[in-house]
Amino acid sequence: MMTYESTRNTVETYFDRTATKTWERLTSDAPVSGIRATVRAGRDRMRQLLRSQLPADLRGARVLDAGCGTGALAFQLAQAGADVVAVDISPKLITIAKQRQPAHVSGTLKLMAGDMFDPGLGHFDHIVAMDSLIYYSAEDIGATLDRVSSRILTNMVFTVAPRTPLLMAMWRIGKLFPRNDRSPMMVPHQMAQIAKSTSGQIRDIDRVASGFYISQALEFRP
Repeated sequence: MMTYESTRNTVETYFDRTATKTWERLTSDAPVSGIRATVRAGRDRMRQLLRSQLPADLRGARVLDAGCGTGALAFQLAQAGADVVAVDISPKLITIAKQRQPAHVSGTLKLMAGDMFDPGLGHFDHIVAMDSLIYYSAEDIGATLDRVSSRILTNMVFTVAPRTPLLMAMWRIGKLFPRNDRSPMMVPHQMAQIAKSTSGQIRDIDRVASGFYISQALEFRP
């Protein structure tokens, strides 16, 4: 059974060695294929959905973007006045984020590579984690939420892969094949699974489905 640490290491290897160029292009304005265009559109919608769960004016708020990737959501949060700590396990994605960082933001922005839930990062008014927990088991997600609960002053909004017939079929087929040189496997969840795994409160926000992109937004409050 994969643990949080082993899954995190697999994700790091994938994004830092295998998929850097793919994600650099997907998260840019460069033309992409039809399938990837639906994924890009879905991610854009999800980013706006998560952003809508935080105050419009974030001046004075400290926000953690956990698994920030190439930085799009972190940039929006800093533009709204937040003091943002944006962390990703992939140093190469952080390099891309630094290259794209806006010259001027209303708040502050710190981009860094490392464990997105490192206790040394401190306390936050809000945490966002877009598609960075989709490879973890319900137990690992619940344990992670409980670990960070004492460092969250208001809420955490995050996404999971929903337990739909399509994703379950893809998940079962994927388990039949070796994982070498392929992306980490998403783990489909029902909200009730996540709620049972943590001592905090879980609220369903909404689901975004765009072609091959399907993701469920949830809110956690300690």
